[in-house]
Amino acid sequence: MEPIIDPIQHPGRIPGLLALLVLAASPAGTAAPLAAQVVTREDYARAEQFLPWNVRQLVSNDLVDPTWLDNDRFWYRNRIPDGHAFVLVDPVGNTQLPAFDHVRLAAALSAAADTVYEPYVLPFSEFGFLDGGRAIEFWTGEFARWTVDLDTYAVTGRDSVPKRLDDRVLSPDGRWEAFQRDYDVWVRSTVTGAETQLSRDGEEHYGYGVLFGHSDVITYRRRGTRSRPMLEWSPDSRRLAVIRLDERKVGTDPYLETDDGLPTLHLRRKAVPGDEFLPMMEHHVFEIPSGREVVVDQPPQYHVDLTCCGQASDDGLKYVLWSSDADEMFIVNADRDSRRAEIVEVDLASGSTRRILEDMSQTFLELNTVSGGELNVGIVGDGELIWFSERSGYGHLYRYDRETGALTNPITSGQWVVIDIEHVDESRGLVYFTAAGREPGIDPYFRQLYRVRLDGTELERLTPEDLDHQITMSPSGRFIIDRFSSRDTPPVTVLRSADGSVVRTLEEADVSRLLATGWRYPVAFTVKARDGRTDLYGYLHLPSDFDPTRKYPIVNYIYPGPQTGSVGYRQFNPSPGDLQALA
Repeated sequence: MEPIIDPIQHPGRIPGLLALLVLAASPAGTAAPLAAQVVTREDYARAEQFLPWNVRQLVSNDLVDPTWLDNDRFWYRNRIPDGHAFVLVDPVGNTQLPAFDHVRLAAALSAAADTVYEPYVLPFSEFGFLDGGRAIEFWTGEFARWTVDLDTYAVTGRDSVPKRLDDRVLSPDGRWEAFQRDYDVWVRSTVTGAETQLSRDGEEHYGYGVLFGHSDVITYRRRGTRSRPMLEWSPDSRRLAVIRLDERKVGTDPYLETDDGLPTLHLRRKAVPGDEFLPMMEHHVFEIPSGREVVVDQPPQYHVDLTCCGQASDDGLKYVLWSSDADEMFIVNADRDSRRAEIVEVDLASGSTRRILEDMSQTFLELNTVSGGELNVGIVGDGELIWFSERSGYGHLYRYDRETGALTNPITSGQWVVIDIEHVDESRGLVYFTAAGREPGIDPYFRQLYRVRLDGTELERLTPEDLDHQITMSPSGRFIIDRFSSRDTPPVTVLRSADGSVVRTLEEADVSRLLATGWRYPVAFTVKARDGRTDLYGYLHLPSDFDPTRKYPIVNYIYPGPQTGSVGYRQFNPSPGDLQALA
């Protein structure tokens, strides 16, 4: 067995290091071979308290996940020691208030439901405003709707009104719901309730809006639920882009579910390397409410995830883009080996297509370096296009003329990488984006927010704190919600204006209850890779009862592949999987 090295005394001599380390507990004194170690019931109990679902409850004021309203107002559900509080923010008026009186609502709802609800343990996690903000509605269960008058706190309900299900996609104007039924796509008016069938020739393994052959297909089937249909509304709610997936000749992939009694066999359609037949996508566009169909005139496309790793239920529609006025539609296509990508413009009257540009790579082409991230492609007014490319060796943004496909200019450049396009201000010709590795002297994986002109000038950093910044921009682009933190710095969430200046502090995380359990901040480290030149950045997760006089074996946590790496983002995370429990 290779000698176990004390990482505290010799931090640069840890063998087998890739991205992330976890230190596991061992008996006192010189570490024995792993087979001789004894793990007690107390060890397991101590580890259990650090599992994600236990740890998350011990951090307060750490998340601001906005639900946007009119005029950039938003509400969020804040985690507090007693439960959760709903908060309403008006960035324009610079106010931050409770969304409603939690005590009065809990009392009124308790009386109406003949039960007892605590003010900050209410039986719902989301709600909607009614009557110009004078009332709210929420559901307690799939079919039990309640409404509360916020002047009198009179409660109406429980009404048997079905909640909008996750398998229905609401149009931007709120007037339509799109859904999939029996391999076809339908829309339902939220005003009248009338349903309209759009496609009429869907069939098994050749349906409209159906989910790709990901393992989620089996999960939905076992649960008796349906997935979000593969479709995308235009910004003006006048059109619906829909995927029709042809899996008729694709081979089957078996899954065996074991339980008491005989096992259950589940089958899905899935292609593997070397197969002759692949699942292929066709694109259709339906006009609402007439139902007029336009078939996009291009060969069927194989679905390639150009942001790496995994196919969520809406992945296919990441590749359908609209102009801001919704008069133009664009599709990003790619070859199966991820070495070529193109963007085409669709004539919404005839369905004909025109290639704007093509990008090539000798190795592996991505349109976002983040696994599962959005495409870093932007459709800008006046016939311009923003395109992400790693052609220089670093991921950057480029500006193209949509009519000619000619490169106008690089928007960003240098030995650093663009992460996400956050917003494009067409009127001012500005692009807001996050990037990493540009600022010297800080962790090169820390995300910072920048803005730059489309011509590549006036690049400026909007987030001065040398920490990782998790950004959410308001629909208008006038305001920024910025949650900045690191693995050993609890998050602070602020509201910024578009120039980066702080409007107000929204929340400051409280981790005192977490630290009281013995939980430890992970220790950041840097070592050289096998080539002796490349810096690797990782984290040590120490046992909660760590003793620097003892020696410990090392569990080297890796996940090799074309994605960013095992560590992921560097923001504060009290429960990165089960790493602390494992340590």
